[in-house]
Amino acid sequence: MVFPSIFFLFIAMPIVEIFLLIKVGSSIGALLTIGIVILTAVIGTWMLRAQGLSTMNKARSKMSGGQIPAFEMMEGLALGVGGALLLTPGFVTDAIGFACLIPFTRRLLVNALSKRVTVGSVAGGFRAAASSQQRPSAGPSKPNGRVIEGEIIEGEYTHKDDQKP
Repeated sequence: MVFPSIFFLFIAMPIVEIFLLIKVGSSIGALLTIGIVILTAVIGTWMLRAQGLSTMNKARSKMSGGQIPAFEMMEGLALGVGGALLLTPGFVTDAIGFACLIPFTRRLLVNALSKRVTVGSVAGGFRAAASSQQRPSAGPSKPNGRVIEGEIIEGEYTHKDDQKP
């Protein structure tokens, strides 16, 4: 159900963030709390730049080798989400943002997500399809382009309506 997720993101999460900011501010002071929020944004921006360049270089290397940089694309998405969360004031969003930017935890998140996504090559491009199962093996292909095992079938087709008499 989508409604509880949206409720949590737009109603409950800001309330939790405000509550924590008030609690921390009352414990250590408002200026120090604001300083911490600004510091996490600066550190997050620096980490995003460094990790983003590293991920982009890995993707370029894979593409030059003729491979699809699917994992790197998912890491790039996690980096973008993490960077946005670190720029959002709050301690919970900072924790989630840093989890997206730290390589070890980001890989754990991407690996968990990749179990739900299948990426395969189709006519020189790529496609990603949501799946609740492990990635199927494409298997060896026959000369006509059909796949023996798996979900991806490569081939050509024409519409009979498009052919002129």
